[in-house]
Amino acid sequence: MGPVRTELMWQSVIDAVDLAGPRSSLDVLDLGGGTGGDAVRLAGLGHRVTVVDPSPDALASLHRRGVEAGLTEGFTGIQGDADDLLDHVSPASFDLVICHGVIEYVDDPGQALSTIATVLRPGGHVSVVVAGRNAAVAARALAGDFVTAQALLGRTSYDWDVRTMGPRRFVVAELAELLASHGFTPVSTTGLRVFADLVPSALVDTEPGARDVLYALERQLSASADFTALSAGLHTIARLDLPTATPDPGGKRAAI
Repeated sequence: MGPVRTELMWQSVIDAVDLAGPRSSLDVLDLGGGTGGDAVRLAGLGHRVTVVDPSPDALASLHRRGVEAGLTEGFTGIQGDADDLLDHVSPASFDLVICHGVIEYVDDPGQALSTIATVLRPGGHVSVVVAGRNAAVAARALAGDFVTAQALLGRTSYDWDVRTMGPRRFVVAELAELLASHGFTPVSTTGLRVFADLVPSALVDTEPGARDVLYALERQLSASADFTALSAGLHTIARLDLPTATPDPGGKRAAI
């Protein structure tokens, strides 16, 4: 097993794939997928993965990673971001969009989710991982920075300024409301890294079996709503709502 944090993040991708549908080969968009750590592993499982990332260096690393894994197909790298996504990919072309560590940084999370909804097929899924605000409050308080802890408590994701405050941080209800307001139905919400970011790496690396036990503990806690609220990462998998069919005046059915 690799670092616990890395394996937990990879497991969040697998959880999303499992919920996205029974098909063994999905069309997946990894938005902000960077150097392709997840994309190459997904391609190795038989999925077709498109990575969109603004960094040309990251995309070059994606290609090298794929070559080292012995893959000649199954993944594509495109330079871009959430703002110009529709310049690079077609509407309704993906079964799953992975959006991990992206919503925290964009100027308009709602606009990003609207674009994601456009590129998803009806009934497709989005996997969103964001930073948890409660965990940040606890971390600052434990570090003795009580002023910042109080400031974080007084903010919401709606009035967050990423330029002055750094990455946007959420609580569970805010993320659920944001997704619902853009046509998504949350189907799974779990916590990521309840303790993994707090346990000293020296302890995990030197204590026999500690890495496996910590990973198992994190997976167990991820299903607890109480611990999810305190997680460093919040992971929600949501389904794009299907159009609702209503009768038209002529008696035929039309989608709205």
